[in-house]
Amino acid sequence: MSVPTQTDEAVVAARRTVARVRGGADDGVVQTQRAPARGGRGGVKQRVMLIALANAAILIAAGLFGGIVMPLGMFGALAVMLLMLAVTLAIAFAPATPVPSPERIARSEIKALPSATARWLDAQRPALPAPAVPIIDRIGAQLDTLGAQVGALDDDAPAAAEVRRLVGEQLPEFVRDYQKVPPALRTTPRNGKTPDQQLADGLGVIERELREMSEQLAQGDLDALATRGRFLEIKYQGE
Repeated sequence: MSVPTQTDEAVVAARRTVARVRGGADDGVVQTQRAPARGGRGGVKQRVMLIALANAAILIAAGLFGGIVMPLGMFGALAVMLLMLAVTLAIAFAPATPVPSPERIARSEIKALPSATARWLDAQRPALPAPAVPIIDRIGAQLDTLGAQVGALDDDAPAAAEVRRLVGEQLPEFVRDYQKVPPALRTTPRNGKTPDQQLADGLGVIERELREMSEQLAQGDLDALATRGRFLEIKYQGE
């Protein structure tokens, strides 16, 4: 039986607040919710960065061609401009990556779990309060780091189970519980804290838990590197 962590306690406390607020909002409150942003993780920002990189690559290639092979001339410069325009439009209007549902996230392989959760979480940004957005950004960075680390984990490994519980279950469920609170009541204090504050506090705990989880996985890699280094020293320095 696992011992409840600080994350468990924070999520339980936030859910209790959500339940109390929702329980008092059955009459006279119309529940509305802003639609999540389309396009999955990265969205407009990621596309703008991709457009900038693609156009920079085109300009560099054109400059090298014009300086080494032959001058571009007026028609060459026009062709470069048209190519940049075509690439910009292609990236800007490319079909968006589908945002995975929490149910699909829960069924994801451990290797794909952090990136799937990051895409889903990014799509929820328009429906979250402003204080939570910087925390969401930091959680996204932690998920990117974690995604590179869990590639070597087996789905049945204890560490993989902990990652799945926090990233694939608790985090999406916590955000969804907040989104069920009627918008009119999200800034109303209940027992000293508003649902907005409960969300920010709970996300902060999850962010710290993700950082510790990543550090623990990295420690295993560092220990393996140190062991390998000692083995090489013994093997080759003694010869």
